[in-house]
Amino acid sequence: MTQQALAAAAGVNQGYISQIERGLASPRKRTLDALSVALDTPQAVLLGGGTAHDNPQPLETRSLPLFGTVPAGPPGAASQEQLEMFPVLRHQWSPDHYCLRLSFDSMEPTLKPGDIVLVHYRPDVEAEHVQGRVCACLIDGEPTLKRIFVEWRNGERFVMLRGDNPRIPPVLIDSGREFAIQGVVVSLVARDL
Repeated sequence: MTQQALAAAAGVNQGYISQIERGLASPRKRTLDALSVALDTPQAVLLGGGTAHDNPQPLETRSLPLFGTVPAGPPGAASQEQLEMFPVLRHQWSPDHYCLRLSFDSMEPTLKPGDIVLVHYRPDVEAEHVQGRVCACLIDGEPTLKRIFVEWRNGERFVMLRGDNPRIPPVLIDSGREFAIQGVVVSLVARDL
């Protein structure tokens, strides 16, 4: 397949594919996903190197703290202290990331009880900057995991926390409640089958 044909099939610039092939650029996850689909080839094959490049390479992992459980529902008892470390793929590891195990079902079908999510620790982020994102939050000191939405009513800011399960009512945070975002969920890293 030519670079031009691959670029068209993957929706990627041909010059960028040339740079990747020559080792001058590394594809981002989205680009790697597109190339994998266009080539009908597992990503592990694309990421391989050396003489065995057609074989899937062993996964390299690093461990991050797994901080107990957080309810993906109404704010509940504080999450447990760090009990264990959880291995994540090397490209997901960062010193400002941690893992949480979910309980409750307000984020279904997106996230399920028992899922482990990777969270980017961002305690100073403004709610307006994570509109629609799933975040680990503290409400009156109690943890919860919800999508963040900001609304303005009569000049006052309200933060609305919603789950993906339509049966669970949203939580409205006004200026009278203590509210803080602790981190933004960046990916699902484990799910029991």
